[in-house]
Amino acid sequence: MKIARTVAFYTLGCKLNFSETSTIGRQLKEAGYQKQQFTEGADIFVINTCSVTENADKECRKIVRDALKVSPDAFIVIIGCFAQLKPNEIAAIEGVDLVLGASEKFNLVQYLDTIKKREFAAVHACEIEDANFFVDAWSFGDRTRAFLKVQDGCDYTCAFCTIPLARGKSRSDTILNVTKNAQQLATAGTKEIVLTGVNIGDFGKGSSGGKSKAENFLELIHALDEVHGIERIRISSIEPNLLTDEIIDFVTHSKRFVPHFHIPLQSGSDKILKSMRRRYLRELYEKRVAKIKSCMPHGCIGVDVIVGFPGETEKDFLETYDFLNQLDISYLHVFTYSERLNTDAVEMEGTVPIQERKRRNKMLRILSEKKLRHFYAQHEGTNRPVLFEHENREGQMFGYTDNYIKVKFPYDEYLTNKITDVKLSAVEAMGIAGVELLEH
Repeated sequence: MKIARTVAFYTLGCKLNFSETSTIGRQLKEAGYQKQQFTEGADIFVINTCSVTENADKECRKIVRDALKVSPDAFIVIIGCFAQLKPNEIAAIEGVDLVLGASEKFNLVQYLDTIKKREFAAVHACEIEDANFFVDAWSFGDRTRAFLKVQDGCDYTCAFCTIPLARGKSRSDTILNVTKNAQQLATAGTKEIVLTGVNIGDFGKGSSGGKSKAENFLELIHALDEVHGIERIRISSIEPNLLTDEIIDFVTHSKRFVPHFHIPLQSGSDKILKSMRRRYLRELYEKRVAKIKSCMPHGCIGVDVIVGFPGETEKDFLETYDFLNQLDISYLHVFTYSERLNTDAVEMEGTVPIQERKRRNKMLRILSEKKLRHFYAQHEGTNRPVLFEHENREGQMFGYTDNYIKVKFPYDEYLTNKITDVKLSAVEAMGIAGVELLEH
């Protein structure tokens, strides 16, 4: 009897990476491989990297070492954005056997004819211009919610970003195929879908990067709202210039889309936004937040912001801080600017000292904690639906309301993967709310 080869995965970065890791995992399972937990050891380790992560090279090296500690003879495969950007640099990491770029990663099975350790890693990475086709993906079986990929790549040229170099031009799935995948997830018992991509508001560009079909993001969400069996659909992140009033109005009255938006800002200074080559100014962003809150006062709004971009003076930073402080938002994801090769920002003058970047980051993280606590406090005593997750953490289970308030409750297996009405009680530390069940 042939013993199945085992494979373990480690994923860095965004929800899109998680959806693609899960899809590659299913491909390997269909080919006869058996999935293992990373810490259990395996014949093959697949590490899906991220180019946005600071010190991506150092992080990748550490994960390779960790894999070889549990399985010294394991075959190490590196995929993902960093693998596309720096394939030869990754190939030089001790212990790496195979590096696959943006397109090749979806054909991993065919590169595993032999998994003997190699003295020199094999590299298969196409020119990024050739990564011009769409491969659908979704995460399934790892968590209560599924990440469904609807778009890939980006046509924007933000001065700080390497994503277009790592993933290529903007391209997307068809509405027909997205709804088919969503229905498949619903049939398998998934209660919540999170739509993912690099720039999902740009949905509608064909596999070659051109506008080959008359579809757009508004039409996509209209179609998904009719998929039976899915109880919640969440938009992962959408650019403010692509988040239209029509999209907000639709979500307000939708059957399945939840009142939660994550909208990248990056800076509250128009000077810095222009330097970053963002496609909006703060006035537009302010209008988007006001529109959401007028339609959905209970809506949750998350914000991405970068501190320490070249040329950001103390005045510019305080302009960002004050802008965020007065906005009716719920939380921040704060990123410290770090230099990336092959970006225009790395050549810009006005470098902000590292310690100053860290100070600004800390100030905004403290502001985020205050914003989140205020948002939670506004909902104390109100009733919201919660989707409880499977994990039992020391006798506690966790879940999220439709508007993304994290809650905890004594573990009850009956509640897992069920949407249950609760009354939100006192906010606890670390942005978690206690709840009282309204039904069981």
